[in-house]
Amino acid sequence: MTEMFPAIETRDLSKVYGSLEAVRNLSFCVERNQITAFLGQNGAGKSTTIKCLLGMLRPSTGDASILGKNTRDRAASRVARQKIAYVAENKPLYGYMTVEQMLRFTGAFYQDWCPEMATRLVAEFQLPVDKKIKRLSKGMRTKLALLLAFARKPELLILDEPTEGLDPVGVEQFLQMVVARAAEGITVFFSSHQISEVERIADHVCILDKGRLKVDSPLDYLRQSFRRMDLVFPDFCSEQDFRIPGVQRIESNGRQMSVFVNKNSDMVIERAKYLNATSVEVVPLGLREIFLETVRGS
Repeated sequence: MTEMFPAIETRDLSKVYGSLEAVRNLSFCVERNQITAFLGQNGAGKSTTIKCLLGMLRPSTGDASILGKNTRDRAASRVARQKIAYVAENKPLYGYMTVEQMLRFTGAFYQDWCPEMATRLVAEFQLPVDKKIKRLSKGMRTKLALLLAFARKPELLILDEPTEGLDPVGVEQFLQMVVARAAEGITVFFSSHQISEVERIADHVCILDKGRLKVDSPLDYLRQSFRRMDLVFPDFCSEQDFRIPGVQRIESNGRQMSVFVNKNSDMVIERAKYLNATSVEVVPLGLREIFLETVRGS
């Protein structure tokens, strides 16, 4: 029977380090069987959130559950983590081992380890099995870390900056693997600075800014909702006329005005026509522009 609870759920989750509030009252859900991207600037709190979810850090306040298990319950959380494959941002590996030794060592820990998949990925990534990990390039270490996750069959993949160090071919291989695993019913939750990669594969996007959740939405909805309205008027028009719900930001230059909205674009068009605009152009925004508008001024 299919489990009904989300893959990940947080409720007013906060993590404080002295006077620094790294994560602030974070509440969101990651639904099963989809690819959810976790975006934010450096220091936004993405890695801290992931570590709280995995029991590596203890939240200051609030709660989180992963695969239906509360992270404050150590025994239950341990059970959940057996069904999770995780790739950390710094890709920690045992440098004194060879690639082959690392594969055998890791495979012995997990019942869901798939030797055939590991062998296929070694060939696909062109990993030198007899070479010590400390001798590998940064990109090769990243590929090995990804292999250790993708050679399993978990319920949930959590990936923190997974493509760091990869060349374009490696990035393409990674994206194809993520889509393939999602098609198999595996839930994917990943943080990334590479917005072009996110836009290609994500179903859902969460944007964190200074520890606060600013966006939690399906990617298709974001694309439909965010717009830049380029307006031209016969005479000067006040920005105050467009201070309506949904307007994120306004730029004006004489008779020209650009209005950035995340909803109510029809209201902006009606207002522009009412004020005798001579030109109204509606420009959809890509995820990069949406992200920049969301974190602007931070």
